[in-house]
Amino acid sequence: METFIGRPAIERRNTLRRGSPVKSQTAARFSRASLVRTWCAPLLIAATLLPSGSLLGQQQPSQINVDVKVVNVLATVRDKHGKIVSNLGKDDFVLAEDGKPQTITYFSRETDVPLTMGLLVDTSGSQSRVLDAERSASQSFLDNMLREDKGRAFVIHFDHEVELLQDLTGSREKLEKALGLLGKPAFEQQDSGDPRARGGRRGGGGTLLYDAVYLASDEVIKKQQGRKALIVLSDGVDHDSKETLQTAIETAQRADAVVYSILFADERPNQNPFGGFGGGGMGRRGGRGRFPLEERPDGKKVLERISKETGGSLFEVSKKQPIDQIYSAIEEDLRNQYGMGYAPGADATPGYHKLQVTTKQKDYAVQARDGYYSAR
Repeated sequence: METFIGRPAIERRNTLRRGSPVKSQTAARFSRASLVRTWCAPLLIAATLLPSGSLLGQQQPSQINVDVKVVNVLATVRDKHGKIVSNLGKDDFVLAEDGKPQTITYFSRETDVPLTMGLLVDTSGSQSRVLDAERSASQSFLDNMLREDKGRAFVIHFDHEVELLQDLTGSREKLEKALGLLGKPAFEQQDSGDPRARGGRRGGGGTLLYDAVYLASDEVIKKQQGRKALIVLSDGVDHDSKETLQTAIETAQRADAVVYSILFADERPNQNPFGGFGGGGMGRRGGRGRFPLEERPDGKKVLERISKETGGSLFEVSKKQPIDQIYSAIEEDLRNQYGMGYAPGADATPGYHKLQVTTKQKDYAVQARDGYYSAR
């Protein structure tokens, strides 16, 4: 099995490991060749032209294909009391790109549009005591969100590797089996011959948060149509990812994925025999991990940035706000989204473009992505 770490930066290719008792035990490589594809939805308009003076049947018609890019934006609106506003129309919104007003050409309420969801669960040592609560709440959330023929989900766990436990499916039974693996002790996996248990204690080699967001976006969710959301359960502290935080965010934006983060930190000290936070004290490259203890990043700020820039929200589990209540809030968001689209001008330049979505009602707050990347 090829690992994520140890190859030169120019040559290395991040891969999402597939293979588990839920799917199969075979690894698969996915190409990054399509990474540069913009997340804007292409509309292909074909116009058939006949040469002047020609007769039908005498000459093959020429075909001109015009590739029109439509930027899609999902938005959730709340009033000054934090309550969802679900009765707005196209004319209630104001949309701008790089400060320039845009004409909204597509608009809908997204309640009945199919939803693709990815559940990304941190299974490193720092999360070992909270996995049972995460698993139970996640199962209830998926049961509530998956509608017949209108939703599919997948499950990924990440620690020293990123693994797809269950590919996209509408089967609650398959998803439940995948979630059941999250709380399975590593020694039991090893005894049962599960290859994911290699290396001993789960989470002993890193916490590949950025890689997980990148791979879920690039290899699974970007290929899907309609609404797309990723739910990340983690303390937000990354160790040893090959991808950067910026690359992970950019890839999620290109995939048109909204990321909701659930900060689920274990407040008790973690007595991990490997040392460090979440077992990341000894990096897989040898020596200390990427973040020495005195330079431990702020996981909350990391998760907040991922969510804000993709149009999602950050939630923090506490006694006042348990995880099942957080899932209810995410469910409400996803059931009350507005979808809108516009065609950028012909002079639009490649690269990143800032988006601003507001309403004409000044006391309403709009939650939407910060921007998008056009084709290079």
